[in-house]
Amino acid sequence: MKVLPLLLALGLAQVAFADDNDDRPVEKKIEKAAGAKSMSLERVSAVVDNTVILESEVVQRAAPLLAEATEPTDPQAKLRLWRTTFRKALDQMVEEQLIIDAATEAKLEVNDDEVQQAIEQVKRQQKLTDKQLESALALQGTTVAQYKKDVRRQFLRLRAVNVLVRPRVQVSEDEVKAKYEKLSGQSAVVTEVHIRHILVPLPDKPTPADVESARHKAGDLVSRVRAGEDFVGLAKQLSADAQTKGSGGDLGWYKRGELPTEWEEILFAMGAGEVRGPIQGPRGLHVFQLVENKSESVRPFAEVKDQLKEQLFQDEMEKQTKVWLQELRKRAHVEVKM
Repeated sequence: MKVLPLLLALGLAQVAFADDNDDRPVEKKIEKAAGAKSMSLERVSAVVDNTVILESEVVQRAAPLLAEATEPTDPQAKLRLWRTTFRKALDQMVEEQLIIDAATEAKLEVNDDEVQQAIEQVKRQQKLTDKQLESALALQGTTVAQYKKDVRRQFLRLRAVNVLVRPRVQVSEDEVKAKYEKLSGQSAVVTEVHIRHILVPLPDKPTPADVESARHKAGDLVSRVRAGEDFVGLAKQLSADAQTKGSGGDLGWYKRGELPTEWEEILFAMGAGEVRGPIQGPRGLHVFQLVENKSESVRPFAEVKDQLKEQLFQDEMEKQTKVWLQELRKRAHVEVKM
């Protein structure tokens, strides 16, 4: 089984929690950053069948997500960002628990040797001794025992998807041939794209007015670039993506299959220097610019058959996993308390 990144605990931001009687909104608890003393917080954020998800756990999960986002200066926008991020983290945790419950029901297990092998792999990759790993985890407010538990749960989720979803996915020879014929109808196939973007943010539950305002802003940006303004300069000034605005919105190179399907269809059809938008994303609306692309002539079917089949398989796995999660949620008792 392919091992996904296992630096769960190593990547967590240290978060200070309030006491049980603290009535501050969650964004204030998230804002109180690393370095302060950690205290108990036992508010319930969600219940998934017999499992309780505590607010303190969600705050910890949300902290690194917030660290990656651009923090608006407007207090109301800042509040919306915190709430959106908190809900995103909670939704992730609910889905993960649904998968764990499904794995338990199917009597799937992960043994101690598998967990230890995964941890040894992390230590080799990060060049850590046992003592260094223990110290790194302690800085994040956790222990080796808890880290092993997190790794076991991640393995179990992967195993559940592999065992319970994979059998639903079948890719026929005809589907592979149809994909090839579609590609071979082009004189050359774009294989990689180098893109930049400007993010225009939307709140978690945007009103029609929010969407219209964001679309107007994105459309205005497209017009300004097409009229001759520098995309890089606009991205540095106006993009809401903290990770890329400093580099002018540069997202780097992407191969086919590495972008959401709806984005890939648009971006791989663009010409160098072309600007498109607004394009919907999970964090808002995007304006994209294609910096350059790489293309190659279509190779014979026999040479690309396995690669095309794998692409189709991964696309279908993603779709079927979403359907499966929806089915799990309908069958389970899920109560979100926020």
